[in-house]
Amino acid sequence: MAFLHRSATTAVLFALHLLLTTTASVAFSPSSLPEQQQDDMPALLHLKRALTSGAGDALRQWSPESGAHHCSWPGVTCDARSGRVVALALGGRLGGELSPAVARLTELKALSFPSAGLGGEIPPQLWRLRRLQVLNLAGNSLRGRLPATFPEGLKSLDLSGNRLSGAIPPALGSCAALRRLRLSSNSLDGSIPARIGELARLRVLDLSGNRLTGGVPLELLHCRGLVRMDLSGNLLHDRLPSGLAELTNLEFLSLSGNNFSGEVPVDLVALQNRTVLLDNNKRSDEEITAAAVNAAAPVSPVHVVTARSVTGELFPVSPIPTIIRQLIEIRPGTSNGSTCSSGSNGDGGLGIKEIAAIAAASAIVVVLLVALTLCICTRKWPLRPSKRSVRTREVKVFADIEIGAPLTYVAVVHATGNFNASNCIGNGGFGPTYRAEVAPGVLVAIKRLAIGKQHGYKEFQAEVRILGQCRHPHLVTLLGYHISESEMFLIYNYLPGGNLESFIQERGKRPISWRRLHKIALDIARALAYMHDECVPRILHRDVKPNNILLDNECNAYLSDFGLARFLRNSETHATTDVAGTFGYVAPEYAMSRRVSDKADVYSYGVVLLELISDKKALDPSFSPYGNGFNIVSWAVRLIQRGRVREFFIEGLWEKAPHDDLVEFLNLAVRCTQESLASRPTMKHVVRRLRELRPPSY
Repeated sequence: MAFLHRSATTAVLFALHLLLTTTASVAFSPSSLPEQQQDDMPALLHLKRALTSGAGDALRQWSPESGAHHCSWPGVTCDARSGRVVALALGGRLGGELSPAVARLTELKALSFPSAGLGGEIPPQLWRLRRLQVLNLAGNSLRGRLPATFPEGLKSLDLSGNRLSGAIPPALGSCAALRRLRLSSNSLDGSIPARIGELARLRVLDLSGNRLTGGVPLELLHCRGLVRMDLSGNLLHDRLPSGLAELTNLEFLSLSGNNFSGEVPVDLVALQNRTVLLDNNKRSDEEITAAAVNAAAPVSPVHVVTARSVTGELFPVSPIPTIIRQLIEIRPGTSNGSTCSSGSNGDGGLGIKEIAAIAAASAIVVVLLVALTLCICTRKWPLRPSKRSVRTREVKVFADIEIGAPLTYVAVVHATGNFNASNCIGNGGFGPTYRAEVAPGVLVAIKRLAIGKQHGYKEFQAEVRILGQCRHPHLVTLLGYHISESEMFLIYNYLPGGNLESFIQERGKRPISWRRLHKIALDIARALAYMHDECVPRILHRDVKPNNILLDNECNAYLSDFGLARFLRNSETHATTDVAGTFGYVAPEYAMSRRVSDKADVYSYGVVLLELISDKKALDPSFSPYGNGFNIVSWAVRLIQRGRVREFFIEGLWEKAPHDDLVEFLNLAVRCTQESLASRPTMKHVVRRLRELRPPSY
């Protein structure tokens, strides 16, 4: 993924933030406010009632009995002059639905409830808010269709990671101020509206992970300000689009995972110093790479790849050496436009067979050199900050992120109390993690690299590289990062429910819920299925365990900690020099052969399932009488073989769920941990089977 944080966008968003937050020191008297202003508080209370109690202290403070004016409630921002509510931004899990009462906040400019656990449909009244500029409802479970009309002043629309269906409305083309449009990971169908090409100010267009058909409209070439365009993971077909080189600001383009066919346009591979993803189309990877080499011959080297790469300040990809271009040049004395009808040329030039052989060999050499360069960049050279980043103490925030508050170095450090131990919420191999409230009601988690942990650079790189380009409702969201000579940290969305390991240990303190346990299992299965089957290239986590699964207040689960994760490129296995992961969760074939595949993640996931429904740990002390190598998998198999499956489940669970479903859940976990890789299901199959076992209360 291209890491984008342009000064123009920053200035606009910062100016908007100042506009919305100039009321911090203004005191309000409810009795003196006009009727419209007083109506904002009842609307907020209607919103609160439609939500569940999962928002923690922030939402509980939305109460007239608190004595505080509603403009000082967490997540609420009012205009200094009019006293009207102009922004709502709450972090954490809310649950429930979005009330139509939101339309009574007629001066609302920004609404940001990302990953809030919202269900139901987006109330149609919301789209009547004429002043709305920023709408972020990403990572929820919203369903239904998009409206026929939108607020014309909309600048940022993020509805990714929901369950929206139907076509993308052409009316989006009337939102002339729109700069970010993210509708990825939904179930949208139909074609890409040509009217999107009317959005002259559009910088980010992400329609990936839907069911869109047709081709890429030529009208998109009118969006000259585009910096990132992701159309991957759809059903787009026809020929690969030409003319994209006209988008001179484009830094990231993905057309992967579609059904494009035909020749690779020369201007497409002429996008110099960009990340261009074309793989998993009808054209083979070799054809695309060879086309890139041939097109690059007369010009500067380009980065056209058949697997995701990361370019930019943090992870530079070295240019292809000039010698590669020399290998495919036609010998002196031959015309660039000449052709040969025989196997050799009497003038000493190259024949068709020779040229084809050299082109093929050059393509292989290029791929090897790029792979070698990536290895050197990511494995041999420690991550070092640029002088500019040290001087400005800047925080890199991803272009597709909008949390309702600016993320700056000063704000982050201040919110953690200068990384005070009282704000520490966890400690791992990478370093401590801190809770930080960067704005009222806006919570983030700061993962700080412990000073002196040189090996942490590699994990830092991996997390930024992978989470910076992957977005899924059940992966933790990387918001940004900071790197300098004296400080390195990552910024994530805050999840107040702790990790699954703590949940399992403290499970006896709360009533057992089969629905909740099933939901956790399904959430993580979906995340792994996304990584294994939908990401380009596919991703191996390599350290799936309860400690790396985080929960919110509603026990929605999120996979975290990608410091050991690796890309899986063009093969089913990945050779490693050492075994990564945690003892007890590492697949046996990985520990023995040091070759890891997606089935290794399946094994680790199976162990997590077994821990989730039993009172045993992966390597429980009670297993010691059975000898070395006896673990929770062996325990499950032993009880199944002896017809004592009821003994495996945590006390009370057998009485709260259908016995057939529990037994099938146990059998599924055991299948995930089979010694034979072929016998283990894929994560896509696991998701399908868990959906069939879905409790009726879902």
